[in-house]
Amino acid sequence: MRDPYKTLGVKRDAGVDEIKAAWRNMAKAVHPDHNLNDPTATERFAEIGRAYDTLKDPKKRSRYDQVLGMAAAKSREQTIMQQRQAQHEAEARAKVARANAEKVLEELARANAQKAQKASNAAAAGAAQTQAGNASAGKSQASAAQSAPANESPEDMVERIFGAQARASAPNTEQGAGADKRPDSGYQDGAARGETEEAEPVAASGIGSIISLPPFGILSSLVRRITGAAPTLEKAPDIAAEASITLEDILKGNWISVMLSDGREQRFQAMPGMSDGHVVHLKGQGLKLQGMQRGDVAITVHLTPDDRFAIRGFDLHTALPVTIENAVLGCRTHVEGLSGSVDVTVPAWSGSDHVIRIPNEGLPNGDGGKGDLVVELRLMLWEKPDDRITDLMRIRKDGLFL
Repeated sequence: MRDPYKTLGVKRDAGVDEIKAAWRNMAKAVHPDHNLNDPTATERFAEIGRAYDTLKDPKKRSRYDQVLGMAAAKSREQTIMQQRQAQHEAEARAKVARANAEKVLEELARANAQKAQKASNAAAAGAAQTQAGNASAGKSQASAAQSAPANESPEDMVERIFGAQARASAPNTEQGAGADKRPDSGYQDGAARGETEEAEPVAASGIGSIISLPPFGILSSLVRRITGAAPTLEKAPDIAAEASITLEDILKGNWISVMLSDGREQRFQAMPGMSDGHVVHLKGQGLKLQGMQRGDVAITVHLTPDDRFAIRGFDLHTALPVTIENAVLGCRTHVEGLSGSVDVTVPAWSGSDHVIRIPNEGLPNGDGGKGDLVVELRLMLWEKPDDRITDLMRIRKDGLFL
């Protein structure tokens, strides 16, 4: 069952008299006898009756409030569980990152050892060249080049670990330290900026400086140097909430407050273009978990029922009672619109199935336009019987003509 408070358009602390008045007004507006062309009128009328039956009885209302409180507590519990699950996943990713960092450290240490070995071999080859002469020295150098272990540069190591595509997209380190320093706009929090500052000395100091960095600094430095951008952090789950607004809120641009499941209060502005079921996203106002981007708040907007109109998208529907003579002969009258009285011309021979659409008298759609005011005619009888009309209808029914 839909929330009876929302169905009747009353607050949760509304009194008995306020609930009863809201029920009477809504029941009168959606009564099936006054909405013959609306196939949903009977269902809406029954829903309003069920909502009033729940709220007028103190026991039923108390039970519903208890169930609602339990549902809210369960929602908060689920949010906490989501936070814990996200934290566990972040810890697992951190563990994998540390293992990768240790692997990179080992590879860098091996590269340094190979470089030192090559320098030692080159020194030994130089001494042999001095003793044996130019001819034998050339032969010794060729032999040393073939027998020396392959010296793997950091770029070659990156290609072997991360693939050839990473090597192809890596910036040229031979351009010097100044060319490698650039701001990293992919992060917005202080911790990420700290990583950017930490990675700056790498190009100037060489491999030895990379080894001194912590594991996460190494990985972020390598990713930036390979891809030229910071890694995208996974986004935390959104917090879902609901809020009720009125037509007046939309027209005046009122600010709406909503309580979140974690106990915080957030505000958003009712704006043109909002309709029933519209979702408002508050960026970066949701869950804040370590190692993840902060989530959003997703607020589903529900329009409070209005006594004057039935709201369908951006169109406003209203009923206009007309008497038999006005339906047959036609007339000029007026109906209530959002901004005041609106003139309406009823054509001659208009029945209860006739609809008059008045453009640009509905809700603003957010694109500079407006919906329509849809006037649905309702054929009404006089308050007291009229003998002449009764005789005329009898003659029409029996086929008797004078």
